[in-house]
Amino acid sequence: MSVGTYETNFAGEGLRVGIVQARFNEIVGGGLLSACLEELSKLGVADEDILHVTVPGALEIPLILQKMAETEQFDALIALGAVIRGETYHFELVSNESGAGITRIGLDYGIPIANAVLTTENDEQAEVRMLVKGAEAARVAVEMANLAQALEELQESEED
Repeated sequence: MSVGTYETNFAGEGLRVGIVQARFNEIVGGGLLSACLEELSKLGVADEDILHVTVPGALEIPLILQKMAETEQFDALIALGAVIRGETYHFELVSNESGAGITRIGLDYGIPIANAVLTTENDEQAEVRMLVKGAEAARVAVEMANLAQALEELQESEED
């Protein structure tokens, strides 16, 4: 393999994206989703190439990401939700387990997953971050889908 440079590619035309959104903390989830969908549209991802589903909470996100990955119908996946610290250890459990599950699905299935499950101390922090992180998740998904495809094409060309 020769040394080269890959230019970041934010072109979303033709990419298929799956979004899994937790319904818990509905205001933040809705903000994440609206910003994400707006950015996907700006990047050229067609509405008909997006599948959006909801689940009860952050712990349920990895299972549905796995089911989506198993279909091999998506170029990238996006996880949206908010875990806001409470007075019990539950915050740590949900944050850690959902994050680990999301990462594992991406690695196990070789599919880019943009993790925009916010973990914040309070509602205000989540609301301040939701629009930025929702849009950022869209850019991450498109960028990583294009990079993964480019690397797969490079591998295939070297095998020929």
